[in-house]
Order: sequence, then structure tokens, then C-alpha cells
Amino acid sequence: MDLTIGAIPFFWPAETVRAFYATLARTPATRVSVGEWVCSKRLPFWQHEIPAAVDCLQVAGKEVALASLALITLPRERRQTAELAEAGLPVEVNDLSVLRHLPQGAAFWVGPVVNVYNEGTLDWLARRGATRICLPPELPLPSVARLAAAGRSAGVAVEVWGHGRVPLAISGRCYHARLHDRAKDSCQFVCGDDPDGRDIDTLDGQPFLTVNGVQTLGRAITTAASHLEALQAAGVAALRLSPHAGDFAGVVHLWASALAGGRPLSLGDLARLMPGQSFCNGFLSAAPGARPAATL
Repeated sequence: MDLTIGAIPFFWPAETVRAFYATLARTPATRVSVGEWVCSKRLPFWQHEIPAAVDCLQVAGKEVALASLALITLPRERRQTAELAEAGLPVEVNDLSVLRHLPQGAAFWVGPVVNVYNEGTLDWLARRGATRICLPPELPLPSVARLAAAGRSAGVAVEVWGHGRVPLAISGRCYHARLHDRAKDSCQFVCGDDPDGRDIDTLDGQPFLTVNGVQTLGRAITTAASHLEALQAAGVAALRLSPHAGDFAGVVHLWASALAGGRPLSLGDLARLMPGQSFCNGFLSAAPGARPAATL
């Protein structure tokens, strides 16, 4: 089992993106998805960094794919998607409408926001050209094991969400802008003020979710740290780590060491690198996803 790094979900400045990938290239991650998958309005501010990031990662020996949007609605977004298919790299499909732009049999990856819940869906995607599938993060361990076995039979590498705020929903509306009394079309890119998303509480003040532009994320960091042995036994090919602000490279090194049989990964280690964050992972235990990891 190795490590895949997902595409950055947040709106970071171009110089931050550049530094992030330069640092990531020096980590033990095996592969990386690069690109905008949340909001196409952000892309013009940093898309010029994508070719350099790809070169930097490939020189370091990483496999690289280009991420598609998770919700494609506008003509310009369809044009951008078609251009992804012409770039000469695998495309990570986050919306099944991307498939109409890919030649039949072209290899592609499948991201965690595509609902691959059963063997039939996995087999269909494999026949269409999928070589890697990151399962949705809400699946319990028995389902993961069944799909990992189906992936081996179909020649598809199956990934599981290993670390990060899970993507729960994507919307045509921007609640991040709404929180600042702005319309989506005049959002003034307020999501850039929150490099790890905007935490929101319930009306009675309880921690609830995180808003990231048009995307809704889990509030706590979902981690598979307590399930590593079970996931390895199930035949999972890779864990997916989702980028966040702070010492993400340090997090990657921690996970890589644990997978290599070094120091076991603990919540204390993660908490030291992510101060102030809480951790959960009820999904793999067939419990509510927000269940604190310490109780698993």
C-alpha cells in the first residue's frame, strides 16, 4: 500500500501552490492529482502553475494525473474538460460527464466524489478505461474489502481515503459567498481568506461542517490511522491524503513511515502537526463519520 495525494481543494495563492508542489516532490508520495476540482472561477489565478508542478513532480518520479471539476455545468467548463483530455496525462474523473471527452479505452483515474459503491459500477468503469479508483470515504470496511477484491480481478488499483477533510457535497451555489452576504457571481473570491475552509457551527453553537466555496467538507480530519492493518489485509492499493495548510509534507512522511513498517502512526503525531484539529473516522467502522477517532 502506498500514498496518493489528492488535488488541492482550497483556493491558495499561486506562490503557495508553487511552494506546495516543490515541497511535495521531496516526499515519499507515489502519485499526485493536480488541478482545480472545486470551482472553475479560481483556476485563472493559478493555472499557470500547473505545467511547472507537473514537471517538478515527474522529475521526482511521481505519477501525475490532472483532476477534473466535480461539477461541470458551464460551456467554458466543458471546454476546459476537453482540454484536459488532450494534455497527454491521465485525467482524474470527478464527474462522469468527463468520460464523453475521453477516447474509448483511454486510461483514467476516478476520484472520491464519484459514487463507486458496488462491483458493477467498478467493473463498468474498468471496462471504460479506469486504472485507479478512490472509493467514496463513507464506505465501511467490509464494502472496501469487497471492492478491493473486485478491483484486483478487474486490474484496477483501489484507493481509500486516508487523511483529510472529506468532501460531502458540491453545489451550484456558493455558501462561502453567502456567509459574507455576497452572490456567487460577485463573490470577490472570499474563499481565499480561508486556506483550510471556513468552519461553521449549528445554531446552538456546536461544531458542524466546513465550507470551501461551493463545496461542503467534514469539519474534523478523517483519518484511517486506526485501520491500517485492516486496509492492508483487504488488499487496498493506496491511501489518499488530501492537502491542507500547514506542514502537509510532515504528514506525508508520517504516513509513509507507518506504511513502510516504521513507527506506528498515532493521533498524537498527527495532532502535533495539525494543532487545533480534531480527528474522526466512523465510516470505516460503519458508524457516523464524525465519530471521534480516539473512540474507535
